[in-house]
Amino acid sequence: MLGRTANGLFWMFRYLERAENTARLLDAGLRMALTRDLITAEEEWRSVIHASGQSRAYRAKHGTFTGIQVWNHILRDKDNAGSVLAMMRQVRTNARGVRNAISGELWGVVNESWMALDDKLTRPVTQGSVGEVIDMVRRAGTLAHGAMANSMLRDAGYHFARAGTFVERADNTARILDMKYYLLLPSLSYVGTPLDSGQWDQVLRSVSGQRAYRWLNAGQTDPRGIVQFLVLDERFPRSLAYSHSMLAEAVTALARIHGQEGDSHRLIADSTSKLAGLAVTQVFEQGLHEFLTEFTRCNAAIALAISNDYRFLR
Repeated sequence: MLGRTANGLFWMFRYLERAENTARLLDAGLRMALTRDLITAEEEWRSVIHASGQSRAYRAKHGTFTGIQVWNHILRDKDNAGSVLAMMRQVRTNARGVRNAISGELWGVVNESWMALDDKLTRPVTQGSVGEVIDMVRRAGTLAHGAMANSMLRDAGYHFARAGTFVERADNTARILDMKYYLLLPSLSYVGTPLDSGQWDQVLRSVSGQRAYRWLNAGQTDPRGIVQFLVLDERFPRSLAYSHSMLAEAVTALARIHGQEGDSHRLIADSTSKLAGLAVTQVFEQGLHEFLTEFTRCNAAIALAISNDYRFLR
């Protein structure tokens, strides 16, 4: 497979995952802000901007953190390269560039989703319509992954798409979890308070894990249990362990197809081995922030190694 095609598939699904994750984060922030007073709601919106990695771009245009400013910046701001609209445009652009490597069903889903979202976001998003837009983005991701799973050959293209998905998913979960410790929690004095519990609930909602976590833990919100769930539980499809186990499968399949292993295969094997032998107590002994910083660096190194191993071309 040409490096340009491999790159297009890899980044098509990275952008798709990033857009969907951003919509999930925005949905969690909206739910939390609607239950707060004006001052606390502004802090919730500030945390959403931080968690989405858009602080610098946002502050360049806005001095306050109101809901309508935040969700319009994240969803549709034409000057924001990290907006959902910009990311979905990249999904479609990459899909168009690899039309011969994806199924007609997948192209149809991406193209139709893009056109519907582009039309919807020509106008400012009101409080009455923000939920609808979030649902559109999440539905686009669900439909695209379904079309890929049910209509694409299990060839190199399929595995590059999956690699892009799980590289991005692992990065997103790690960053959201890290944001809880360093941005969402205003002071150690809040630990154990309803605000602290609410923010842990926001973390779970951001990765669509609140229902699964509560089912497994009899409805109890325990920070150590949540870290165990999001980092090490391979049953949850957005945990770090699950994401890297799936990434390992994709990289192993690519190595088999191409007849040789590269640096990416070695790096992901090291990561999955480390996660498999890790206990949540060791995570806290190392320091959650330090552990997650190391993980995101490793994840980025794997993504770069995939690009180098398969000679991606932009």
